[in-house]
Amino acid sequence: MKTFSLKVLALFTAFTLAHAALAEETSSLKLPAIFGDNMVLQQEQTVPIWGWSAPGANVIVTFAGQTKSTRANDQGRWTVKLSKLKASFDPQSLTIASGTTKVFTNILVGEVWLCSGQSNMEKPIGNQPGQKPCFNAPEELAAANYPNIRLFKVEKVLSPKPLDDLEKFASWRSCDSNALESTKFSAAGYFFGREIHTNLNVPIGLVESSWGGTRIEPWTPPVGFDSIRSLKKFDEPATGKIANTTPMAIYNAMIAPIAGFSIRGALWYQGESNCMGTNDDYLTYEDKMKALVNGWRNIWHEGNFPFYFVQIAPFKYYDSKTRRVPTADALPEFWTIQSRAARSIKNAGMVVTTDLVNDLNDIHPRDKQSVGHRLALLARNKTYGEKTVVAQGPSFKRMKIQGNKAVLSFENTDGGLMSPNNAPLTWFTIAGTDGKFVPADAKIVGDTVEVSASGIEKPTAVRFAWNEIAQPNFFNQAGLPAEPFTTAPSKKN
Repeated sequence: MKTFSLKVLALFTAFTLAHAALAEETSSLKLPAIFGDNMVLQQEQTVPIWGWSAPGANVIVTFAGQTKSTRANDQGRWTVKLSKLKASFDPQSLTIASGTTKVFTNILVGEVWLCSGQSNMEKPIGNQPGQKPCFNAPEELAAANYPNIRLFKVEKVLSPKPLDDLEKFASWRSCDSNALESTKFSAAGYFFGREIHTNLNVPIGLVESSWGGTRIEPWTPPVGFDSIRSLKKFDEPATGKIANTTPMAIYNAMIAPIAGFSIRGALWYQGESNCMGTNDDYLTYEDKMKALVNGWRNIWHEGNFPFYFVQIAPFKYYDSKTRRVPTADALPEFWTIQSRAARSIKNAGMVVTTDLVNDLNDIHPRDKQSVGHRLALLARNKTYGEKTVVAQGPSFKRMKIQGNKAVLSFENTDGGLMSPNNAPLTWFTIAGTDGKFVPADAKIVGDTVEVSASGIEKPTAVRFAWNEIAQPNFFNQAGLPAEPFTTAPSKKN
């Protein structure tokens, strides 16, 4: 009888342990927060799906007629890659089985874009403390019923080391006024997504990860800093208390956990905080942009995906009660640095905003509709191959001196150069042999601009929009503004 009881006890113990092991395996299946109901998966490229389960556990992933399987590694991490998907408005389910089963529903396939930066990317359509709403906010929100645009928002968190998963977020939601307002979703991102959705007729997924008042360094991965020799000093683990100015601290918590989620490209609206300061640190911004883009592209493993960004807008950084920059030239210098970055970074493009400011004392311009539209023009032309879409305004090409005139030629003159109502061009200055710049007369002659000034017999250099409050009237026929520039040597970092 005693032997029988011991056998029963042994069997019961074995069953209990097996059941516990099964329960542990069952309960250990976990997917990152970026995956969820209502999401959009990227079309026409491989789509990684990853998560965690019991070490060594079998994992089966099923979506859109595909079934992929793998085993979790010794740490329980696993990844499968779905083959290229076709765009689809038909809601589908993603099933992941590993001991237990998770099912995500109402999934679409289309174009996914990451929207990141500081407060001008973060700015919503409606009210935001300390900011005015976008123009026509009530009407824009009322009309924002786009069930095939899906929104995911990463909330503000810092970390001294890269996190495996997001700690705070607003899950995927179909786009309507309530979703936009309750999450305070990026207006620039939404207006971009709306135009891509309307013109390409595909579902759109927008992932916002932004934080007002932040510099570029906290968004940059270690591998990005390591790619630029002068910036390797930033690749040092944080010690002590961290802040949203600490290099890598935002990347660790708000980018690293979503890196690898298949995207078409990234939108970036940041720079105001790097422009501001009491020294000339802003002169390193081109290298810092390269580090950010190199880093993001490295951790996403998607090659040189599109990176489109917004040139910061005219604002009284210097000429104000609170002087935010060391010299009156800081903002125009920063503009040229951003322009150089747009040319030196592969598959990048820049939106100019000199004509989009209604209040030079407001660092958050309200016309985010035009910002989103111009970002969409870049994507439509450069990413989606709509070559008839003009995406950029005039950019300086070369200068020739002819007598007492400087003759400037430009790229991106689509349809020709113009000023509204053929008004005289504004915000051109010219320097002679003494190097002093004076207001200039500038007129369009064909695809060139002739610049001269009384008293300047031998021109040596020309500047355009070289003032933090410059709102010039120089465009191409597509209505896109010219980039600020100087023909004089720029400061080097």
